[in-house]
Formats: sequence, structure tokens, C-alpha cells
Amino acid sequence: MQTIQTRRRFLTSLSLAGTAALLPRSRSVAAENQLETTSVRLMRMPSICLAPQYVADELLRAEGFTDVRYIDAPSSAGFNDAIASGRVDFTQHFASPLVVGIDGGGAITVLAGIHVGCLELLGNERVQSVADLKGKSVGVVALGSSDHLFASVMAAHIGLDPARDIHWVTGESPTPAELFAKGKLDAFVGSPPEPQDLRTRRVGHSLANSAIDLPWSNYFCCMLAANRDFVRNHPVATKRVLRAFLKAADLCATQRAQVAQQLVDEHFTGRYDYALQTLNEVPYDKWREYDSEDTVRFYALRLRELGFIKSTPQKIIAEGADWRFLNELKRELKG
Repeated sequence: MQTIQTRRRFLTSLSLAGTAALLPRSRSVAAENQLETTSVRLMRMPSICLAPQYVADELLRAEGFTDVRYIDAPSSAGFNDAIASGRVDFTQHFASPLVVGIDGGGAITVLAGIHVGCLELLGNERVQSVADLKGKSVGVVALGSSDHLFASVMAAHIGLDPARDIHWVTGESPTPAELFAKGKLDAFVGSPPEPQDLRTRRVGHSLANSAIDLPWSNYFCCMLAANRDFVRNHPVATKRVLRAFLKAADLCATQRAQVAQQLVDEHFTGRYDYALQTLNEVPYDKWREYDSEDTVRFYALRLRELGFIKSTPQKIIAEGADWRFLNELKRELKG
């Protein structure tokens, strides 16, 4: 069985690598400046929407990185600390917590938007709209987590006070999805594969989906963030990492079946059907079209209005974003 799995991984990686070679580029890696480091550390967690982060492994090696490591994380709650402390060099993360981390002085630099829409708010029969969340229980991993910030901004958007009108239930074990499935919560916010699993089990219904519902679908969900010192000390490596991620996003948009199989073969998820459904539903093809700075500005403004941050959007962008690599790569990777 191990031999079959190994061969399958090899063939999948070979196919993806061949596809990656066809993606446009303006000049060869060999023509660029030498890498300052050949090591890079990324986050790994059980969320299928981070597919570009996992597909990027082979692409990073093609960029010259020989030591590509994934640091396990049970949830996204600790992503900011991992990036700011330098325990990891890069990770995809929802825009809102990145903004909060930058406001708090974290050594975080946002480099680009990677994909749109992966968060979904689901409710039970007592909740038929976001407005119905008033007085209801909503499950999130932790206060300040991606799911909590997204639901808070969404609630405020239609006039609710998320701090007073919603009863937040936090915890990682049992998960909010498990509590929701058992009828102990009125709503919860999830990212793939949780919404896919609940739909399969016919539990709850969608109240809002950031991939298709306005205004959320107009902005990036997950962005690529880096440790600020890594960006400052390794600009060549930073650009190559971002290029690998952008190419990986293109693969997720164009080679969905192959990517889904690789996610299973490399043990990033156990369900091919959920992986393929996620790749079909999440827009991975917007990084050329959407403006990353607009996303940071949008969420920074919303979070400031709610009191989650004190900095202005302009300060957040000035201190915590660097678009020069993205701008260069948009010109190089025209598609």
C-alpha cells in the first residue's frame, strides 16, 4: 500500500511540476540574484482552503529552496504569534487577524492577497439571517480568531453590536462545528472542510459565504504574510516564495482534480471529495485582478470602527504591508 501511495504522490507532483513549468514567467530563476537562504518554514493546519500553501512545496523547491518545512498548528488562532516571533517565515492568514496583529506591534508584513472567500457562516432553524444572530450563541475557536473577527464584522455590517448582541462560545475541543452539529450552538463560522462536512450531514444552512456574498466577495480572504525581519533580510527569497504561492494559486484554479489528489496523498486532508469541492468553490484566480491594499484598508476600517484596533488603515498599510514584490510579479506572471 505504501508503494502505491508513494508512486501516486510522485506522479501527482510530476504532473503539477510540469504544469507549473508552463505558467508564464519573464526570466529564469538562474538569471536572478542568489538566494540569501535556501530554508523556508510554513504553517500547516487542517484547512483545505490553504491549498496553495501546500502545493507551493514543489514550486518552492523549483525556486531553489532545499529545506521546506511545515510547522503544525491545530488552528489559525496562533498564526500571528508564529509569524511575529519568527517561528515560521510565511503563512496564509485571514486579513482581519493580520490587521490586528500589525496594530499590536507584531513583526508582520502582508505581501499579497492569495484567494477570495473561504469563510462561511452557518445557522440552525432559529437563525434565518445574520440579523437573527442577536441574542444567539455563535461558536468560534477563540476571541480574536479569524472566525470571530469575520462574524463580528459581518454582524456590525447589518447593525448588530457583536460584543453585546451575540453570545460567543469559544473552544477547540470539541470544535464549534461539533457543538453546532449537536445542536448546542445556534451558529458557527467555518472554513473548509467543516462547511462541506456539515452540508453532507445536512446540518444547518448557509447564512453568508465570503466567496459569493457581497461585500465580502469583493475582497481577499487569505493573504500571504511574512515575518518582517525575513522580508528585510531576504528580499530575493521573499520574492521567490511569493512567486511560488501565486503560481500555486493558479494551479488551484486550473488543475483542481490534481491538486485535490495531492492534498490527499500528502496527508493535508483525508477527503478527496471535500478537497475538490473546496477548490471548485473558492476563487483562487483573483490575485491579478483584485487590489490587496483594498482588502487591508477595508478590514482595518471595519475593525477600527468596532474598537478591535486603534491604528488608522493608512498606518496599518504603511507599517505592515509591502507590495513591491507583488507589483513586480504581476508584471512577470501575466496570464
